[in-house]
Amino acid sequence: MHSFTKSDFQAGAAATGQDDISGNELRILRDLLQLLPAGVTVQDEQGQFILVNEAAASQLQLAASASQPAPADDRHAANLDMLRSGRPVVLEEVLSCGASKYVFLTSHRPVQIAGRNLLISTSTDISEQKAFEDQLFRSAYYDELTGLPTRRVIEHRVNGLIRDTAQSHFALAFLDVDNFKHINDYYGHAIGDALLVELSKRLGHALRATDILSRISGDEFLLLLNPISSNDEVAEFIHVMQERLKAPFFIEDSEIFASTSIGVSLYPMHGRSYEALRQNADIAMYRVKNNGKGSTAFFDNSMEREALARMKIEQSLRLAILEKRFCCAFQAKVDIRTHEVKGIEALVRLRDDEGVIQAPGTFINLAVELGLIDELTFLVLAEIVKSIDLINDTFGPTATISINVAAKQAGNLEFMRRFARAIEETGFPKRFMIEVTEDAFVTRSHFQDQILPILRGIGVGISIDDFGIGYSSLSALADITADEIKIDRSFITDIHQRPRSQGILRAIESLSEALGMTVIAEGIESYEELTYLQAATKIRYAQGYYFAKPIFLEDLKPATPVASESRASMAARPSQDSRQSYSRANGFRR
Repeated sequence: MHSFTKSDFQAGAAATGQDDISGNELRILRDLLQLLPAGVTVQDEQGQFILVNEAAASQLQLAASASQPAPADDRHAANLDMLRSGRPVVLEEVLSCGASKYVFLTSHRPVQIAGRNLLISTSTDISEQKAFEDQLFRSAYYDELTGLPTRRVIEHRVNGLIRDTAQSHFALAFLDVDNFKHINDYYGHAIGDALLVELSKRLGHALRATDILSRISGDEFLLLLNPISSNDEVAEFIHVMQERLKAPFFIEDSEIFASTSIGVSLYPMHGRSYEALRQNADIAMYRVKNNGKGSTAFFDNSMEREALARMKIEQSLRLAILEKRFCCAFQAKVDIRTHEVKGIEALVRLRDDEGVIQAPGTFINLAVELGLIDELTFLVLAEIVKSIDLINDTFGPTATISINVAAKQAGNLEFMRRFARAIEETGFPKRFMIEVTEDAFVTRSHFQDQILPILRGIGVGISIDDFGIGYSSLSALADITADEIKIDRSFITDIHQRPRSQGILRAIESLSEALGMTVIAEGIESYEELTYLQAATKIRYAQGYYFAKPIFLEDLKPATPVASESRASMAARPSQDSRQSYSRANGFRR
């Protein structure tokens, strides 16, 4: 191994008719060659190196120390073959040295200079480029969090199986982690991510080389079981997998229980394309969700009819929002001792295609799921602003106006900022009370620390809705900053006959009083419930059908003077049966 001599260069130059290359120029060429970042070598017909620059020397030394170096004889023979063939060759060489991996792009070119057959080789380190390409490949085809294949991989594999005419049967299972949002909210996203990693390990346990488990979105997975001999084989495997998930997950000192709802479709029985199989497995999974979660269902045709009905509801809901076919009913919060209206709650209603009013239970959860709830909430606010004169005329200019905000919205800082700005722009933000369920406070969301100060800054009140049926505890209540607490009607129904509910009610009442929160009893429907609250508690305010059903402002008679309205004392009311719906003719006192 040596560098070119001056005579070597001169001989080569003579062949090209350049005889006047000075020794100084030759030294410059030699020094430049040594400084090149690419490795350059020249070998003669015997395979001996007659030139090796510094970069090439480092690469050859690296090759000699690689974990599995190529035998010198093999390398020598390969170079001689290339020299004799006279054809250029370009190839990638991979060298592993411990934990490090190097990739070189090497070009071999046989040439003739000054009558000598030589092999000129250049080698460039492309390790960083290859690492970046590998990263791009993994990001496209493998999930960054769990390392599982992505949707593209399993879709490609299924399509390949379908194209294979010799393929007989396989199963595609759609898996969804139950209540993952609550786990994320309560424990935090870091633990939620760690749970997905551990859960994917359990789901992937005992898979065959021909099976694929893929993470296709946040908490959704697809499982390809191939091949299968019978439905029972699939059912048995998934049952064992479900049993494996019943053991708790221990993550950062937290003991977490998780389950999955699984829908299964079979090829070719339930579809002859990837999309059909995936969609039918998804439909079967939703059947499980609707029936209590944590189990498995195989697709059948009745599920498809249900899915079509659900799709029709979705389309109707989207169209109703587009056409603004929502309206508001208002239910009063009444002082049970003075009979005055303290405030009203705006309850959204949907007019269907035939003009029939639909209660929120038929569409609110779907609106949340489809991401339409934000727009719906802004529609409610717009309806209130448009009707504020009639609201003031009916219920009084000081009555608070409550708007319900879903738990998902309450933890969304961007939405709540926009909603707070819209409330402030009404010109009467201090009239508003935001009603949120208790999990907005007790889970690890942004509400208490970031969103609540925004609402407080514009004078909006805070009400805890449906207290007692979520994640509440009295200790959690002590940490909540709210103005009003609404006790769920499940505690109020037949309260006069239920000593245990009476005890719970007294405890909530006492703590709320100590914390300066107003207590609202929801769902008063009988005279006996009302008289118990009046006689045995200090609760002042209530809502319920005993006083009035929710009313639509367009049903009122604006020509009737409010000052002339009167009402007999409710305390003297003998029974529930004689009550009438709320109207301007028999309104509450303000």
